[in-house]
Amino acid sequence: MRLKPAALLLPPLLLLTAPGARAEYVVLRSGQRLHVTGYQLNGEKYHLQLVGGSVDVSAQDVAAIEPEDVFVSVPAPPQPPAADPLFRNLIAEAASRYGVDAELITSVIVAESNFDPKAVSRKNARGLMQLLPETARRLGVKDIYDPAQNIDGGTRYLRDLLKMYDGDLALTLAAYNAGPGAVQRYGRIPPYNETIKYVRAIRKTYALRKSSADKAGSDAPGTGH
Repeated sequence: MRLKPAALLLPPLLLLTAPGARAEYVVLRSGQRLHVTGYQLNGEKYHLQLVGGSVDVSAQDVAAIEPEDVFVSVPAPPQPPAADPLFRNLIAEAASRYGVDAELITSVIVAESNFDPKAVSRKNARGLMQLLPETARRLGVKDIYDPAQNIDGGTRYLRDLLKMYDGDLALTLAAYNAGPGAVQRYGRIPPYNETIKYVRAIRKTYALRKSSADKAGSDAPGTGH
């Protein structure tokens, strides 16, 4: 990493952001964490803006860019509509068909559409699992808004990504959000705020749902508890 001389002289206080300002942590491969108020990728270098100064670092030296925890609010994961078992049944069928955990499928749907089968994102992803039209066509999904077809296609895509990344959940989710090309380009979770938050939120939702499901199973009659 090549630091500007002025940056080397920055006292620790200047690494703090002003109250109320949005900030991120740039995590270097050396283990150092820089508290930045802005950054820009220029060719093979990141230009990092600190309060009171700036620093340029090689993109190869950057391990991750993470939002500051205080600015990340992950709400309690919403549950599938209790009055309509349709989605739960479709998820269970797709989970069995493709060997993907039903709680993972559910957690992805929560993050992607919150169970709105007509949802459309600003990137034109559509339906419960927010499939792009080109991805849907490749997966054989003819009606992208049909819950059964959308869940089937999205689950199949998750299975393919899990196989591609040898079961690495973080990379699988990153590829689902940002595309396999971005993961391949960086060799890790891409340093996009949206993708970092997406992976973090789904992993938290998934862990909570698994814990809840395990507890429900252990409390069921005949389990010996």
